[in-house]
Amino acid sequence: MTDNLPQVEIWDARTLSHEQALAIGELLVQVWPKPNVTAEDRAQQQLAFGRDYEGTDAQAPRSFVVLENRRVVGHSLIFARTVRTTAGELTIAALARVCSDPNFRGHGLGEAVVRAAFGAVDLGDFLFSYYQTSHKVRPFYEKLGAVLAENPVINSLASGPKTNPFWDEVTMRYPGRGNWPAGTIDLRGPGY
Repeated sequence: MTDNLPQVEIWDARTLSHEQALAIGELLVQVWPKPNVTAEDRAQQQLAFGRDYEGTDAQAPRSFVVLENRRVVGHSLIFARTVRTTAGELTIAALARVCSDPNFRGHGLGEAVVRAAFGAVDLGDFLFSYYQTSHKVRPFYEKLGAVLAENPVINSLASGPKTNPFWDEVTMRYPGRGNWPAGTIDLRGPGY
């Protein structure tokens, strides 16, 4: 049910302010704390998505956020990623950094920010979204129309072995329909 989902704001990464990036960074370090990684570090990563982008407006990187008292409590990010497949190159909406404040879970924040991100696919800006997740979270994405992507995944640009650069055990794609290529998906870069 989507009628009662929280309101989602779309923040274009190319025009993201430092304050907005820091608000995202604060949520990211709360949900995924890592030694020696600060909210400012995460903010700089967010800003880099916009600073480094050179493509079309339709495929520009953007964050989908839910705010509570001007604090980011729900977030997802999409950015264009051109992968190599057996059918040739394919630019997908890389879905990343999907999270919600633990104090606000169960209120539809995750569904709201992921549906908003998938909207870029629904509008035709991308043919597919492609991302990693865990077995535990897989049913959440399936409820939203995504399916398992069983392709082997590699990074041909890695300096070492060309193994799967994703750290989660499940890869998925949205939508579940369409001509998804068979065979290996080469991310041509690190996992996200």
